[in-house]
Amino acid sequence: MSLPPEKATELKQIIHDHLIKMDIHGKIRDVLAETVRGDGHHGQRSLSEEDFIHALQRRGIVDDVMKDLHFTNVDVSHTEADTVNKSATRFVDKNITQLKTTNISPLRRYLYLQVLGGKAFLEHLQEPEPLPGQVCSTFILHLYFRNQRFRSKPVPCACEPDLQEGFLLEVHRDGPGDASKMADATTMLSICDPVHMVLIKTDTSRDTTLVSSYFLDWRTVLSAPNGKNGVSVELLGVGSECKVPAGVLNLKLELYPPLTETLSPDVIATQQSLERRKTAEKERLFLVYAKQWWQEFLEIRPSHQSKLVKIFAQDENGVNRPVCSYIRVLRAGRLLESPRQAARFVSLLAQERAPMVGGGVRQEQWCSMMAFLCRNKGECEDHATLLCSLLLGFGLDAYVCVGTKAKNIPHTWVMTCGTDGSITFWESFTAHRYLHRPIDPDAPPMVPQPKPTHPYRTLGCVFNHKTFLANCQPSDAVELCVFDFTDGSRWKAMSEEAVRSVCAPGSTSSLPPTPPLCSPSIVPNEASNQLELEMRYLLAEHRKDLGLATVWDDHLSYLLSAALSAYELERSTGVSCGNEEFQDAVRRAVPDGHTFKGFPIHFLHRNARRAFATCLRSPFCEEIVCCRGDHVRLAVRVRVFAYPESACAVWIMFACKYRSVL
Repeated sequence: MSLPPEKATELKQIIHDHLIKMDIHGKIRDVLAETVRGDGHHGQRSLSEEDFIHALQRRGIVDDVMKDLHFTNVDVSHTEADTVNKSATRFVDKNITQLKTTNISPLRRYLYLQVLGGKAFLEHLQEPEPLPGQVCSTFILHLYFRNQRFRSKPVPCACEPDLQEGFLLEVHRDGPGDASKMADATTMLSICDPVHMVLIKTDTSRDTTLVSSYFLDWRTVLSAPNGKNGVSVELLGVGSECKVPAGVLNLKLELYPPLTETLSPDVIATQQSLERRKTAEKERLFLVYAKQWWQEFLEIRPSHQSKLVKIFAQDENGVNRPVCSYIRVLRAGRLLESPRQAARFVSLLAQERAPMVGGGVRQEQWCSMMAFLCRNKGECEDHATLLCSLLLGFGLDAYVCVGTKAKNIPHTWVMTCGTDGSITFWESFTAHRYLHRPIDPDAPPMVPQPKPTHPYRTLGCVFNHKTFLANCQPSDAVELCVFDFTDGSRWKAMSEEAVRSVCAPGSTSSLPPTPPLCSPSIVPNEASNQLELEMRYLLAEHRKDLGLATVWDDHLSYLLSAALSAYELERSTGVSCGNEEFQDAVRRAVPDGHTFKGFPIHFLHRNARRAFATCLRSPFCEEIVCCRGDHVRLAVRVRVFAYPESACAVWIMFACKYRSVL
């Protein structure tokens, strides 16, 4: 069978990566030395190639190579993008989650980034060696570079974690006519995009923690004489620990194909210095402008000093960035079909405050989008900026709102402005939508006023990727706000040019690039079946402890699927349907004289024991699980709905039917 040239190149690269991963050269040297020593005892007969191949076969080297070599023909990390598909070639171990691969182009330049292990992760100094088959905490390294996302296989947490991975990153320019050109040294020097590396720790209960977020300037490899460069990067912690080392990763950078002419280290250092100075000057000028703008805002009304007008926010690395830079126009390709489905996806990302040691005032931490997506949970600011970015991608006029909710608690939510002047609030934690109906304070007392349905109390400012507006109305109460952004007496706007100078994509080299979304990492049917089996086992064991037998009604379990599907459809679209069919099916399945009870519940995780313990806290669920009576039949149904990244909506419904005895 003949292969096209690009396929042959891809095949060679996969085999090459696999042989390097196995340290095949070291094994061959050992066998060669052993064979030569053995032949030394049998005279001076020369060692033939056939003898050496037999020696490799006897030692099982060939079998080991072929046993673990597997190929797959799918995309890396399921990335959806609107630009041209980026490529990477990966060896896939049969024991890890299979990552997707695409064809490697012989006309493109690639950066091969190898992770050669970690060290000095002192927080795990006392971590015991995991036993075979034992569930333990793991590290996963996520990478993002120019619209390409990668993820390592999980490795046990340790002081010296065994992170051994290779990633093939395509290096190219995005300009017109550049797609078919191989990037030369000068072109690559002008590409200032870093490799964003995010290290995530997952504990035994599947809870994730952001360990470090690091930006690697890879361009030092352009001066390496042989096109290879080894570096050790010190990863720092996040949030309140952003100055504390978290550990060290040993990396090796290599260009494919190698450069014919390398650059001088002085040229690279000069380019990096120029970029830093240019960025620093832009940021300085924006800070001067922001101070002047703030002073003018305070002169309008003294009470403005207490308004929540958020111009800058600290990211996970403790860097102050303009809030507008946290938002980008983000298109989800075919992963999300509508703005409401986007809101549903964001609401499925868990809510968690940034951890801190000790008491006192909570330190605020906004996350870069890559860190938020990899961690799969965050604060209200992270949810709101992601939702606003997605709504902008769907063509809506969306803004992030900074204000307070009940009990004067600071909060962040999203707002969209319709072409008809309507204002809609979006709660990113729940995907609920609220139509804003302003109160007219000048109306006569007898005129009925609309009652607010939303939970928001005050509003200090609104912003998106190119606009920042502070609320300068006499009252910052949301129900009294008039959202006419063209009225300078109600809203003080920042200069769009000033915002664009530090927040537009590519405006400064310090802005973290925005990654595309990845397609779901779980198979819904398999996840649903597995979780349902676990829930059945837990329910049966619980009843056994109570001295009760468990008889399942599989038909009734199947009928519950319709209800769970309708619940998720309502959450993602806001439209309720299918309840009539479900109710009719249940009436037919429950005989006369019998009683039916059902209890649906929703989760954001797939931990069966946690879910079952939560269910038992409800008296309605406990009544079903512990049902006693005549002809008791039990049913449980689980539906897992997969969303981008590793987000999922888990619906579980417990039900029982029994003969009513008066």
